[in-house]
Amino acid sequence: MFSLASWKLEFEDGYFRIYDSKKLVAGYFDPDYGDLSTVKDPEDVILSKIKNHDVILGGMLMIPLVKFKLFDTDLNTVLSEVKQNISRVSVHLEKWTTFLSEIHNTRHFIGISHTDQDMLTMTFPVKFSKPTILEKSKLLDEVYPILSLLEKSELL
Repeated sequence: MFSLASWKLEFEDGYFRIYDSKKLVAGYFDPDYGDLSTVKDPEDVILSKIKNHDVILGGMLMIPLVKFKLFDTDLNTVLSEVKQNISRVSVHLEKWTTFLSEIHNTRHFIGISHTDQDMLTMTFPVKFSKPTILEKSKLLDEVYPILSLLEKSELL
């Protein structure tokens, strides 16, 4: 029987780490705090918005996209294993294509993970169903459906 993870958010440096039921980092949520480019101390503004339970409309979700198992510095493999990894990555990317289509996503970007040079990350906007206060449980209510869909799609 397939059971869904229970998610948890923890605030850190202006964003929220997303933990799965095994207490592993599953991704990150960066709330849309508005334009902070002209603000002298953005960190202070963010902490003030959280303390005051300001309302936001969404943010950016960053999730691991794919681990290649090819770009480790101590790689020593054979052609058949490289082909197998490329095939696995291709199948996984097709799942992402399907997922992005299901959520009607037209804007996303892919980058190299800041913790693993062999992994790419997917970052995409999440628009909430309603204005939501900057509080962990309320934010989790809004990102939970997308996390569950990612999990059901075998992307988390």
